[in-house]
Amino acid sequence: MKNASNRLLVALTAAITCAPLAAAHAAGKDIVIGVQCDRTGPTQLVGINLCPGIEDYIALVNSKGGVDGHKIQTIELDNEYKVPPAIEEYERQKAAGAVAIMLYGTPQTQALTQKLRDDKIPGTSPGFGTAAAANGTRYPYLFPIAASYWSQAAGAVQFIKGKLGGSLQGKKIAYLFYDNPAGHEPLVILDDLQKAEKFELRTFAVPPPGVEMGAQVLDIAQRYRPDFVIAHLFGRSPSVAIKELKRAGYPLSKVIGMVWASAEPDIEAAGGWAAAEGYHTVQFAGVGDEYPVHKQIVAMYKAEGKEPPKEMKASVYYNRGLLEAAVYVAALDNALKAKKDQTITGADVKTGLESVKGLTLDGLVPPMELSASDHEGGGWVQIYQVKGGKFVKETDWFRGYPEVIAKQLKAAE
Repeated sequence: MKNASNRLLVALTAAITCAPLAAAHAAGKDIVIGVQCDRTGPTQLVGINLCPGIEDYIALVNSKGGVDGHKIQTIELDNEYKVPPAIEEYERQKAAGAVAIMLYGTPQTQALTQKLRDDKIPGTSPGFGTAAAANGTRYPYLFPIAASYWSQAAGAVQFIKGKLGGSLQGKKIAYLFYDNPAGHEPLVILDDLQKAEKFELRTFAVPPPGVEMGAQVLDIAQRYRPDFVIAHLFGRSPSVAIKELKRAGYPLSKVIGMVWASAEPDIEAAGGWAAAEGYHTVQFAGVGDEYPVHKQIVAMYKAEGKEPPKEMKASVYYNRGLLEAAVYVAALDNALKAKKDQTITGADVKTGLESVKGLTLDGLVPPMELSASDHEGGGWVQIYQVKGGKFVKETDWFRGYPEVIAKQLKAAE
């Protein structure tokens, strides 16, 4: 497997995390975190932009002195969005002393869930993985730390309801999805909402790798003719969907992409911003490269005589890397505060994650609050639209149908 350079990273300071750090102690032992990524496989469009966000955020922290005197050593490995490499890489990262793992991919997360629990090593799966893992009681070592597929689907339906005048009764919604475990995750919520809101729901599966969907789009646009389409696609497939729907004459203003169908590279690959005008997207982190943390990363690069990272312009994915790294920094700070000997384990990091509160990154991060029972942090989303050559925010942070999500989480106990 491709082994990215094992860069030493350090945690973010109070000025960056917007949360106070513990008083400095003598420099301690490095803290090892495993990072799984896809830089060469079918979802590399995500990985090549998200994982640099992780690296840059913690590199920024390197320049600030670390978390309570400790540096963080990340071991990044490319799992190519395949399960066997993900399992093998997890074992390598565990053997290297990793006290936490940044996971990548829903099939990979599901394959590693029991291992995380057995080894008492927390794993994070922001915006993907097992939605029921928001229930920290049942999944003590798995942390979505961002809107799960359940919360994303609920947010999309609530947004559609508002766009269609406040009622979905008698309306038709199409669900166009990547036919793998990730694509199937939202179905239970969509079924619940279809019954509650009395709309018609029809599903259209796209087989991997998601680059052939002409038949599904034709069926949607010319036969089913829904009032709205929810697209749950990733990798190369979001751009294919945008192009095919536009070619079939279906208005993109009636399409909303879930979080992995919602980034700048997807729009560019679909033919550019003008071609995707009107397309709506679900986001679990802020969009754009003008947040204070971006300015500090640019300043860090310039101080090193380097150009700012080009990945920052793919802000949707890059910012999600910033979010994940920032949550870990806050968790490690919490863990170190609680340990007088300054030596932490995976169990300590778990407790630190469950104590994350008040992290905002000046609006880039939603009002997340993790706990022992809630490993998702509330399920907050925002909706953006492609308009005038950029993503324009349509909503503030909101939670879609939280009572429906709570019902399913209760059932998962």
